[in-house]
Amino acid sequence: MNLIERFLEKAKSLDRRIVFPEGNDERIVEAAAFIEKEKIGHPILLGNKQKIHEHLLKLNLSPDNISIIEPKSSPYFHELTELYAARRKNVSMAIAERLLCRELIFGGMLISANKADCLVAGASNTTANVIQSAALTIGYQDDVSTASSFFIMVLPENKILFYADCAVNIDPDVKQLSEIGITTARSFKKLIGEEPKVAFLSFSTKGSANHPLVDKVTQAVQLAKSKDPTIDLDGEFQADTALVKQVAEKKLKESGSVAGIANILIFPDLNSGNIAYKLTQYLAKAEAYGPVLQGFRCPVSDLSRGAKVKDIVGVSAITSLQV
Repeated sequence: MNLIERFLEKAKSLDRRIVFPEGNDERIVEAAAFIEKEKIGHPILLGNKQKIHEHLLKLNLSPDNISIIEPKSSPYFHELTELYAARRKNVSMAIAERLLCRELIFGGMLISANKADCLVAGASNTTANVIQSAALTIGYQDDVSTASSFFIMVLPENKILFYADCAVNIDPDVKQLSEIGITTARSFKKLIGEEPKVAFLSFSTKGSANHPLVDKVTQAVQLAKSKDPTIDLDGEFQADTALVKQVAEKKLKESGSVAGIANILIFPDLNSGNIAYKLTQYLAKAEAYGPVLQGFRCPVSDLSRGAKVKDIVGVSAITSLQV
C-alpha cells in the first residue's frame, strides 16, 4: 500500500465534509462521485446545479448522494452573508452579498460557520485566489500570519520527508520562516503520525559562514523555538548535516536531536525549496505530493489546474486528514 492509499484508508474513518467550490468542473464532479462512493468523505459541490447534474449523467453517475449547492439560492446564503459582514467592519451587506455569490468565498464561509470541515480548490482558480479567499473567510491559525506550503517527498525504501516552503513564499522573512517550520511540523504530525524533526537549512552549519542570509535562518530558528518549544527543531544546517548522521557527528560538537535524522527540511527561500524538490523528484526518483497549503484555521488545499481525477481524490484525502 503506497502513501496515498494509506491516506485514503485513514480518511474513510474520519467522515469529513469536503467543500469543492469548482463544482462546474467535470474532473471535480467525477472525483466527488468517487469520494462519495468509496466513503472517503462527504463532498459538497458548489456551482450550477443543472451543469453539475449534466456532468453526472454524462459520467453515468447518480446525483442522489452528493450535496450540490448554488450559493445565491442556498438556504445558508443570508446567514453566511450576515456572518461575513459582521466579521469585516468595512464591508456592507450589499458588498457581502456580491462576494458570497463567488463559490470560493461561499465555500470558505461554509467552513467558517462549521457547515463543512475542509476545502479543496485550484482546478480552475489560481493559487493566489485560493489563498486570498481562504484568508478572508477561514483565516489563519492564531500564531500564523501567512499561508505556506509543503511537499511530501517519498524516497526509495519509503523514506518520507516534508519539504517547505516550495510553492508559496518567495523570500520569507524571519517571522514567516519560523511559522513555516512550526506549521510544517504540525502537518507532519497529523499526516504521518510520527514526531517531527525540523531542520532549517542554509549554506552554513552552526556558524561555519557569516552572512545576512545565514542570520535570517538562525533568527528564524530562535523565534520558532520561543513560539513553540514542544517542537524538535534546530539549525542552521547544511543539507548533509541535517540528513546524514555521520556527517552531523563530524561537523558538530553536539549533534543534538535533529541533525542527521531530520524528517522535515525548511528551505530559506522559494528558489532553494523549489529547486530541491524537483531535483529530489527526478534524480532520486522520489514521489512528490503537493504542494499542500497550511496555516489556515481549517484545512485548505490548492490543486494544480492540470490536476487529474486521481490527483483530486488524493489531495482531498490529505486535506481531510489535517482537520
